[in-house]
Amino acid sequence: MRTISFTDVSTAGLESSPVADALAGLRANEARYYSTKFDTEYVTWTPAEKPDVLRWVQTILREERGIELASPVLEVYELDTDDVFWPAIYLEDGLAVNVLWEKDGGKRAVGFKLSQGMEPPAELDAFKWARQKSKLAGEIRGSFFVIKGEYPLP
Repeated sequence: MRTISFTDVSTAGLESSPVADALAGLRANEARYYSTKFDTEYVTWTPAEKPDVLRWVQTILREERGIELASPVLEVYELDTDDVFWPAIYLEDGLAVNVLWEKDGGKRAVGFKLSQGMEPPAELDAFKWARQKSKLAGEIRGSFFVIKGEYPLP
């Protein structure tokens, strides 16, 4: 378990990534967002500590779009409130994947964010990428798709 700071950006847990600094900035950017929106600390775990959450995200990717990500997962994040389940995974290649799942049946989508300096993985070639600027992460490219199926929460 690791608490992520958005004021002191660290590559801890991401050292094996070729874009570790950019991925750490992306992770810190997410930590700032969740701190502001949900007034919560951003805590990540290793995949071994949260295998059920990782499997759930991977199942949605596979079932909805036939996506099997080749890069190893370095960290897993999980926000679980009364209203929303919102996990994220951080991959060694610099990709971050999150799943927004509103428990009342509202919004349900998968979001992808590319760390600065990485190209989209081949598995995501079909997606169009929007750009946004971040003080913590430089330029972030993102894309998403809406989830159509039902997936029991882990």
